[in-house]
Amino acid sequence: MSQHTAGLAIETAGLVKTFGATRAVDGVDLAVPAGTVYGVLGPNGAGKTTTVKMLATLLRPDGGQARVFGHDVVREADEVRGLVSLTGQYASVDEDLTGMENLVLLGRLLGHGKKAARERSAQLLAAFGLTEAAAKQVKHYSGGMRRRIDIAASILSTPDLLFLDEPTTGLDPRSRNQVWDIVRAVVAQGTTVLLTTQYLDEADQLASRIAVIDRGRVIAEGTKGELKASVGAGSVHLRLRDAEQRPAAEQVLRLALDVDVQREPDPVALTARLDAAMGDTAAAQAARALGELARAGVVVDNFSLGQPSLDEVFLALTGHDTKTDTEPGTRADAGTPAHDQKGEVAV
Repeated sequence: MSQHTAGLAIETAGLVKTFGATRAVDGVDLAVPAGTVYGVLGPNGAGKTTTVKMLATLLRPDGGQARVFGHDVVREADEVRGLVSLTGQYASVDEDLTGMENLVLLGRLLGHGKKAARERSAQLLAAFGLTEAAAKQVKHYSGGMRRRIDIAASILSTPDLLFLDEPTTGLDPRSRNQVWDIVRAVVAQGTTVLLTTQYLDEADQLASRIAVIDRGRVIAEGTKGELKASVGAGSVHLRLRDAEQRPAAEQVLRLALDVDVQREPDPVALTARLDAAMGDTAAAQAARALGELARAGVVVDNFSLGQPSLDEVFLALTGHDTKTDTEPGTRADAGTPAHDQKGEVAV
């Protein structure tokens, strides 16, 4: 279990990294509480991976300061490496070795004896549902299995801080859920996780606090509820008793709330986005809408009031969705020098 269970795991102030004329990270400030999952949410090219590399001591900052559990990432890089592990966007294991061979090899490199390395490897393979695949070469693993073996490699020696850089990119929903369960289990053991992602639902599911980063800058930070509340009053979701009343209900909602109303695939369902600028609360707007529907003779069978989604938050904050250019310094960016993205465990 982590020795650092209180205070801040990460502190940065004005963190900067440039690649030529490109400012990939442009004054990032972070304060990551220990013992939590902290999400860094942003599109490709936002600066997430570059920030992680600086915090993991794989890149030297060009400006600002960063500390990991109080240790400066430049002046005390060795101490930082002893506290962290990194699972990057690409596989860090040898595809020609089996799952067991990979973990035993890394365990031995970490200083475990032969017996201890094999026992720890078997324990992790079982915990991650990979026992049956232990004797298979990793090149025959599915995408989800590769991500699980990557994370297992990162926690052979339980780190105080685990960097997960877009760990579920390209995975199917079942594999993503398996990785999410692993993340929750790691945090339950006392490890702090800094999770970068461009999947809004992933941040919503896992992170207790989220920093939204775009074009190298943190443009918003807070809990999920705080971020959602910052951009709007939410939505009213209705299910009508009679599908034939939907056109009338749509017109009543539009007039009562002065907002756009969306027809859902369900023929009796409507969604109205509430406007925080109207001056009254979401509950008051919803009550007014229900009253107008009742006066119009529209029968509502089901009603719910919800917060904006993180998709709506991100669009409102950035003016675009989470699919943009790849950031400098990553493999997909052929226009900049290639930096190692394999995601080796930092020890």
